[in-house]
Amino acid sequence: MRRLTHVAVASLVVLGLAACGDSGGSGGQASEVKIAGLWPLSGANATQGTDVLHGAQLAVDIINNDESGIDLPLAAGAGLPGLGGAKLNLITGDTQGKPEVGASEVDRLVTSEKVAAVIGSYQSGVTLTASQRAERLGVPFVNEASSSPALTERGLKWFFRTGPTDETFAGTMFDYLEAQRQQGKAVGTVAVFRSNDQFGNDGATVTKKVAGQRGINVVADVPFDPNAADLNSQVAQVRAKNPDVLFVLAYTDAAIKLMKTLRQLDYYPPALLAYGTGFADPAFVTGLGDLANGVSTRAAWSDEIATKRPAAKAVADRFQQKFNAPMTENSARAFTAVLTLAQAIDAAKSTKPDAIRDALRKLDVPAEQTIMPWTGVKFDDHGQNTGAVGVVEQLIDGRYRVVFPTELATTPAVWPLRGAQGK
Repeated sequence: MRRLTHVAVASLVVLGLAACGDSGGSGGQASEVKIAGLWPLSGANATQGTDVLHGAQLAVDIINNDESGIDLPLAAGAGLPGLGGAKLNLITGDTQGKPEVGASEVDRLVTSEKVAAVIGSYQSGVTLTASQRAERLGVPFVNEASSSPALTERGLKWFFRTGPTDETFAGTMFDYLEAQRQQGKAVGTVAVFRSNDQFGNDGATVTKKVAGQRGINVVADVPFDPNAADLNSQVAQVRAKNPDVLFVLAYTDAAIKLMKTLRQLDYYPPALLAYGTGFADPAFVTGLGDLANGVSTRAAWSDEIATKRPAAKAVADRFQQKFNAPMTENSARAFTAVLTLAQAIDAAKSTKPDAIRDALRKLDVPAEQTIMPWTGVKFDDHGQNTGAVGVVEQLIDGRYRVVFPTELATTPAVWPLRGAQGK
């Protein structure tokens, strides 16, 4: 979530929705529906924010143009049929990775630009404040990639999350560890290494909770400043406890810094399991090369699984062609969030916020109508998609491969990490 400042998309910020012309349901048809995406497009998390933006842009392109060859909702025909073919107009906004900026951008887009809904904001801490502002203003907020469980436990009425929570991901990762234990691997102790922010703190709480439920001892919980110049002392704390497995919650800069510190200190835990984010950023692999090999991460989407579903493969191929980069779980989740929101707007036949919110509550999208390895999209009373699930991937020879669950795995896991590093 850093560099790519060259993406001068400062003009794009906050995925809000508004109609130009008459709103649907008022006797006329909207000619355009503004949707806004709120992500970090500058600052330390710019690469991830730009990747998320690209996923959203691709969804808008497929909805706005006749893409009958892609078997997904709203792909056939141009625009939103429920609004007479109205086109989506994606307006983006830059959070700079700052919670207060995210909140102020929501305020600006809703009050000045008259958007009808917001999508964002990648980072859990920013999503927290931005969605609270949207709640106050009475507009739907659809979250694509923030996984903090606390976000859907606040009693909000306008908040919807399409992706899995860290509690869902943690369950998958501990299932993976159990499978490894049955193969003779030692998984009796774990440590948590996490950024000292909403994402890291909530993720650590969930990891320790699930570890306790599985009878696994947490020997260390080490927080670090996301902006710290180095991580030597924190890594030394982990090494002193010698865990069988190290869980990591970190954005890209810290993820890269961690791997370099492990090499510097010549210390590698037998297994490293990450909660996506920085480890899902293409910059993590390009910035580290062979040093990145061996790490594992939970994921909400996998290009290997996508090849088994024609629509998902078509979307991933289109993403590669359009942006000259592979689709990631972050861009796939943004694509899915936009498509979900668009389906709700189309079903509501309106750009009125309350009509869109009600349509989101009623939405029930089957698995085959998404590009995700989920059971579908259907929101519970907390606004959480009950169909969202995860897989475990491992970086092997510069490419993430699915290693769990077994029925979806494309290769056996490499264990221990030192072996994967060629040490």
